[in-house]
Amino acid sequence: MTKTILVVDDSISIRQVVGMTLKGAGFHVLEAVDGKDALSKCTGDKIHLVISDVNMPNMDGITFVTELKKLAAYRFTPVIMLTTEGAEEKKQAGKAAGAKAWVVKPFKPDQMLDAVNKLILP
Repeated sequence: MTKTILVVDDSISIRQVVGMTLKGAGFHVLEAVDGKDALSKCTGDKIHLVISDVNMPNMDGITFVTELKKLAAYRFTPVIMLTTEGAEEKKQAGKAAGAKAWVVKPFKPDQMLDAVNKLILP
C-alpha cells in the first residue's frame, strides 16, 4: 500500500521539489498552500506523514500542527517542519505543537527521505 504524505508550503517550487523527492521514493503526495488549505484536506483519510513549512499566509505551520493534533484521526500523525527558520524558540514552539522533526531549507533530498523513513507510520 502506498503511503500518503501531505506537503504544506506556500512556495510552489518547494512543493514541487519535495513532491518529486517523495514521489521518486514511491510515496503518494497531497499538496496544500497553507495551514488552512491543509486542514481542509484532512478529512479523515489516512495521511501517514505531514511535511509543513512554518511561515505561511492565512495559517502558519505551527498553528496548523496545533489544529491538526486536535483532530482524532491525525493525533498521532508525525509532522516534519521544513523551514528556513533555525531559531531555537521556533523549534521549541514546533515541538510543543507536536512536530517530530525540523529540517532546515535548503534541504538535501537524502536528508529529507531519512527523516521521512524514520517517522512514517506503518
